[in-house]
Amino acid sequence: MASTDKLSPRDRLLDAAARLSYRDGVSVGVEALCREAGVSKRSMYQLFDSKDEMLAASLERRIPWYEARFSHPDAAAASPRERILYVFQRLEKASVETDYHGCPYLAALVELKDPGHPASLVARGVKERLARTFRAEAERGGARDPERLARQLVLVFDGASARAGAGVENLADGLATSTATALLDAAGLA
Repeated sequence: MASTDKLSPRDRLLDAAARLSYRDGVSVGVEALCREAGVSKRSMYQLFDSKDEMLAASLERRIPWYEARFSHPDAAAASPRERILYVFQRLEKASVETDYHGCPYLAALVELKDPGHPASLVARGVKERLARTFRAEAERGGARDPERLARQLVLVFDGASARAGAGVENLADGLATSTATALLDAAGLA
């Protein structure tokens, strides 16, 4: 990875927005973001029309990393059940990291409360892709009601992520995976 001083001001701002908004919430101030990035406010506004746009760009930039984190390493050989359960196993593993604060996309949706906010649009897109992925896997696995199962799995994922991120639930015991397994069994997923 390149050292921070070799990154462009835009990249430093996006990195700072990702770090601070994940740790402190999306209401983090422009001054704090600029200070963290080592970039002047004037430069920030030359690069982005607003803090809202910078936050959205920061969330957008993390999508490939986020989605790769939950993608089965041998997806072609894995069954739909294995690919779904891998998502929950990875969630459990991530949830015990010291800097874990839950799903950054769910957090943005909850904190912003404005469905038209640029960051809300990005976050909602990520959550909708997760639901579509679960639905497609449920269809491939022969679930009786793939749409309902996908909704249930997202509910478990988001709930487990939020509770672990808030420090009120420890997922190290496999609770999220066992809950997802029960849903898969009840839905008749092979």
